[in-house]
Amino acid sequence: MATGKSLNNDKLDRIVADAHRNRDERDKGYRERSLKMYPWVCGRCARTFTRENLRELTVHHRDHDHDNNPNDGSNWELLCVYCHDNEHQKQEEFIASAGKASTGEKDSGGAKQSPFAGLKDMLKNKS
Repeated sequence: MATGKSLNNDKLDRIVADAHRNRDERDKGYRERSLKMYPWVCGRCARTFTRENLRELTVHHRDHDHDNNPNDGSNWELLCVYCHDNEHQKQEEFIASAGKASTGEKDSGGAKQSPFAGLKDMLKNKS
């Protein structure tokens, strides 16, 4: 006879398996639709794709919400795996820097000088 613990584990396993299956079905749906709507070209680096390398072309959700899949595809853009990873890295860095700004923590990275420092004075001197 099964114990309560094994029943809980079985139930949890079914829930996880269902969640994975639902995600895969959802992903397949919007991926297939986006590949029919848009040319097989990365929206960032303009690399073109064929059936042989199409697996390297991903669907990026502009608002980062994978459940927001309007029929017109307005929340999608096709990106190669490299540009897609870069896009998500930028998002993570933005979120991290926003956290620093809200706590008043100083940003230790980034540019230390402005390339346009003194431009106003230089323009005045030319006049």
